[in-house]
Amino acid sequence: MLEIIKLLEKKVTFRNKIVLITGASRGIGCAIAKIFAKLGACVIGTSTNTKGVKKINQYLKEYKIGMGVKLDVSDIESINRFFQKIYKKFNTIDILINNAGILYDTLLINMSEKHWNKVININLTSVFHMSKAVIHTMIKKCYGRIITIGSIIGSIGNVGQTNYSATKAGLIGFSKSLAKEVASKGITVNVISPGFICTDMTKFLTYKQKKKILSKIPMKRFGHVEDIANVVAFFASDYSSYITGETIHVNGGMYMS
Repeated sequence: MLEIIKLLEKKVTFRNKIVLITGASRGIGCAIAKIFAKLGACVIGTSTNTKGVKKINQYLKEYKIGMGVKLDVSDIESINRFFQKIYKKFNTIDILINNAGILYDTLLINMSEKHWNKVININLTSVFHMSKAVIHTMIKKCYGRIITIGSIIGSIGNVGQTNYSATKAGLIGFSKSLAKEVASKGITVNVISPGFICTDMTKFLTYKQKKKILSKIPMKRFGHVEDIANVVAFFASDYSSYITGETIHVNGGMYMS
């Protein structure tokens, strides 16, 4: 990780860029926030609670720039208040990373409408609201990056995850359409689709479940959060300025589109 960052620091910089990352208190979101901070960006990380905001502020202290902010991406009023505060302080968002997401796993026959709607609202509808909130300023300056964290499950499906799979598949269609709408304005829209990554979402898998999953991964290991953060940094950089509407799979060879 350090070697990659040193290389990127020579080639890539996000100085004077405002980067907004949802769900940045832990896991993939935290790793993404840290790599942007190390590369000079002003990072705004969000969490649904005060404890998460404190965690974000704590790790951003090292870089002396950026802040954690409370945000409930499932609540449009919370989103509106959030952007009023952010635009008053920073005027713009250059790079948006839609990372916040949840799971409520159960077979469809047992799935409640409440749990269906909650996953849809947080994983998919929030991306609509967040993207819409930043797109106006991006269009005005003819520059922007919108990167959304999807999932391999959106491409292959999984038992007990009809709600989660629907949201992650929906993100792909959403991003392709938005990419076409704003491509002429210097804005790129892409999806990073992780496979099985060592996060809170996978640490509760049983030994038997992990063994079964690993048998399907050619690299024979779960990914690390840095594996995703590195790809996000590339898609946010000028090196990817001619790539839009794409879904990049980062899964150790488990799924190849």
